Amino acid sequence: MTEVQRSEVETGAQPSSGRAGSAKTGARSGGSGMFRAFWRWHFYASFLVIPVVVLLAGTGLIYLFRFQIEPMLHAEVMKVERPAGLQAQPYAAQVEAVQRAFPEATVVSMTEPSAADRSTTFSLDTGDGPRDVFVDPYEGKVLGSLNPDTTLSGGAIRLHGDLMVGRWGEYVIEIAACWAIVMALTGYYLFFRGRVARARRRAAGAAGAVLRSRHGRTGAVLGVGLLFLIVSGLPWTGFWGEKTQQLVTSQGSSLWSEDHGALSNPTSTLDESLPHSHTVPWGLGKTEVPSSDPSQAKRSVATVDTAIEVGQRNGLRHPMTIALPDGDEGVYSAIGYAFQDPGKERTVHVDQYGGRVVSTYGYGDYPALAKVVSQGIALHEGRRLGLVNFWATALFCAGVIFMSVSGPIMWWRRRPSGRAVGAPRGRLPLRATPALAALIVALGLFLPLFGITLAALLLLDQLLLRRFPSLRDWFNVTP
Repeated sequence: MTEVQRSEVETGAQPSSGRAGSAKTGARSGGSGMFRAFWRWHFYASFLVIPVVVLLAGTGLIYLFRFQIEPMLHAEVMKVERPAGLQAQPYAAQVEAVQRAFPEATVVSMTEPSAADRSTTFSLDTGDGPRDVFVDPYEGKVLGSLNPDTTLSGGAIRLHGDLMVGRWGEYVIEIAACWAIVMALTGYYLFFRGRVARARRRAAGAAGAVLRSRHGRTGAVLGVGLLFLIVSGLPWTGFWGEKTQQLVTSQGSSLWSEDHGALSNPTSTLDESLPHSHTVPWGLGKTEVPSSDPSQAKRSVATVDTAIEVGQRNGLRHPMTIALPDGDEGVYSAIGYAFQDPGKERTVHVDQYGGRVVSTYGYGDYPALAKVVSQGIALHEGRRLGLVNFWATALFCAGVIFMSVSGPIMWWRRRPSGRAVGAPRGRLPLRATPALAALIVALGLFLPLFGITLAALLLLDQLLLRRFPSLRDWFNVTP
């Protein structure tokens, strides 16, 4: 069975006797022609999307389970035994222990232990990069340190963000995300338009029918989640996210919840769920920068423990993260735990001398767009709705990997013999369907990297693939 005949069977159209016949059939039957065209777009979009989404799904799974994986891999520094009857040492004493062990580094922040058998975590700036130092809270001794960028979770985060190659990696991920939208939308068309033919093939026991049916059903469920993750991840992208942030900043708003003035990135890459971990420039800048009053130094000097106590009195939840003062006028920034509910994100800035509250900043102060983004981030990271969100995200990542494997298997089984890639043949009837043409143009304008790559592919098709018979046959280009 030829590729054209196979596509016609899939849509339920009558098989043609040859290419010329298929062209006439396509002219008479817009449905089958549209099906083949969407199948072709789905096919080629997968070449751009699958390598990236497999990487994103795999690193996403690692990131999702980071709080289970890292303590298991680094139990010698992350886990402790609580001696009977022994109370935890003051955090100020633990800070001093870290400073003695790393005299050349700057202690940036401290995070309270998340459980009785966990160590206190300190994030340091060593001048050569970040360093996480772990302290036994009961004995007050330094257990060891890790470079958060080189742990399994840290490496997964860096791959997930920019493929570890910086701005160009961000562009590659953004392009793949744009074409994943195309793959999802065309996939839905194929699923609904070809459901009758798939049922017939499955009932007839046709080769590959079961896998194709499972691929379609799984994709129908995952498509909604994929589209959501793409949309919720767009603010992170290097082109769309940056340009959109600049646009909304010029309008006096922001996509992000960054607390201007205070130290806004005190956490390591092992935990990016805190509200101020996303370093995108804040757009308002209308509030006075929180600062301490050095004239109070003779009266009293606050400590990390003071910041913890003040934060607790102001309703912050444990375990808190405390960003230490930067310079003589810096403040302690107590960040409350709001892992599963961004609506409870709140930071209290504490004078490093008198211990008074200088200012507070929380979810209620975010611009409307930042609130939406914050909620989207929590859902994206699988932490907004507790275990439901967590396991749904885990299953979604596993499903994406299944889809990315089953798709190429189906192609491999039906690929034609000889020198050809086996792409479905078809061309979108844009002149006959102006609404579809308008949708593609709108998508290209809204997602510029999609528009640019689409234009490049169309030029490649017109200037190269159609001019050389060998390429035309290899890519199965419609004349």
